[in-house]
Amino acid sequence: MTESLKELGASPEKVLDLIPEGVSLDALRDRGFVPISFGGGVMTFAASDYSCAVAAQLLAASAGASAEVRLFAPAEIQNLIRALYDIKSGVGEETLNAIEEIDDLSELARQEVMSDSADAPVVKLVNGILMESLRERATDIHIEPYEDRVAVRYRIDGVLSDRYMLSKGHQAPVTSRVKVMANMDIAERFVPQDGRIGISLGSRLVDIRVSSLPTQHGERLVLRLLDKARGLLTLEDLGMKAFERERMEELIRRPNGMILFTGPTGSGKSTSLYAILQRLARPQVNVITVEDPIEYDLPGVGQVQVNEKAGLTFANALRSILRQDPDIIMIGEMRDFDTAHIGIQASLTGHLVFSTLHTNDSISAVTRLADMGVEPYLIAGSLLGVVAQRLVRRICPRCKKEIETSGIVLKGGVTRAWRGEGCDYCGGSGYRGRFGLYEQFDVTPEIQEAISRGAPAHELRELARKGGFATLLELGLRAVSGGETTPEEMLRVVGEA
Repeated sequence: MTESLKELGASPEKVLDLIPEGVSLDALRDRGFVPISFGGGVMTFAASDYSCAVAAQLLAASAGASAEVRLFAPAEIQNLIRALYDIKSGVGEETLNAIEEIDDLSELARQEVMSDSADAPVVKLVNGILMESLRERATDIHIEPYEDRVAVRYRIDGVLSDRYMLSKGHQAPVTSRVKVMANMDIAERFVPQDGRIGISLGSRLVDIRVSSLPTQHGERLVLRLLDKARGLLTLEDLGMKAFERERMEELIRRPNGMILFTGPTGSGKSTSLYAILQRLARPQVNVITVEDPIEYDLPGVGQVQVNEKAGLTFANALRSILRQDPDIIMIGEMRDFDTAHIGIQASLTGHLVFSTLHTNDSISAVTRLADMGVEPYLIAGSLLGVVAQRLVRRICPRCKKEIETSGIVLKGGVTRAWRGEGCDYCGGSGYRGRFGLYEQFDVTPEIQEAISRGAPAHELRELARKGGFATLLELGLRAVSGGETTPEEMLRVVGEA
């Protein structure tokens, strides 16, 4: 086990040529071995132990050779097999051309996605799209029908990019396949539907939330990928600076009150709330959430799924939750006066309440609650703090180069900046991964008094600056100056105000 497979020249392309016709990757994966060389009448196999010796001998004999088994680290074997699947799961013209020949779509069953034993071309196509999207770290897949084509797009690091343009003839089989996997009604094409798919790629488990929407040219599908292998993020994983995390931890240690997270859809609010609840959930504390939808299972937390058709709204669920003796409550979203009022009342009666709100910045949350009809004195008495957050793409570390600054970035005092030129590691985008900007507005006694008398947002901002408050733009300029992101990306996400 001294040499690695890479050092021996066992590339996936070479290994794929060694696998005899009729032998599936599924069989090799299940037995944990793979051929790596063939010469002199000997077929050499890589394995993590000798339990595959008999199967290796049979496989070698089918090629008229004897077998030699060499041991390597299990992770090396798994990575090589996964690379073989990546090659075979490509969406090729042969698969696309064969899809239109399928007649009976109702018999397509759910199955292991990382498999090369699927017969139906549409199954191969959908499996290939799912595997490729996960390999490229996509969070969403969009399947969008138009008059003469079907576009398949991936959202990677928060930005959509075109991946495939399928012919119009592929629309019905691909849509039906996804709906069958999600246990949706394939006969109903004129009503929006929601479904879930649970798939596995070997030992990797992924949940997929599917939404269908009837449009002028057919059903539009959006698949949200929830990769369990990545796990739930902790507070340390969120990318908060040390001082930001210290302020957050000080807030969440309070016994009661309300903490809000604001930002647009996809800005990471739910991820932050899950990270906080993980920190707070322990046997001595009763934590209950009401969500729409539940994205991840939280160990030790009671999670309630909103079901408006059955009459289980946020407000109704909250009323019931308060009879469940909770210590900590998380409300997925404050949508109206009832939800906000019940949440605030709960925070004033000894509960710690977390929720999200759609506003552009943290201080606007005070105005938004007042617009909902909540009295200023109730906001002042219950609100502990508000965090406005954004997710910004990080510059690729492998193709990073320094550039000159101009415009609002230069006016903000930033004289040095960087940009990614684009490489294989970042897929030519110049970015790899994302990090958060967190605008934290802590409600001090002085700010409480100002909120109670209905002070305007600019006055609240000036009071907050005494405690170290910084706007999203100021945080973004610091990130640009520190070489974390580009001026263009910062302005795209934060704006100029």
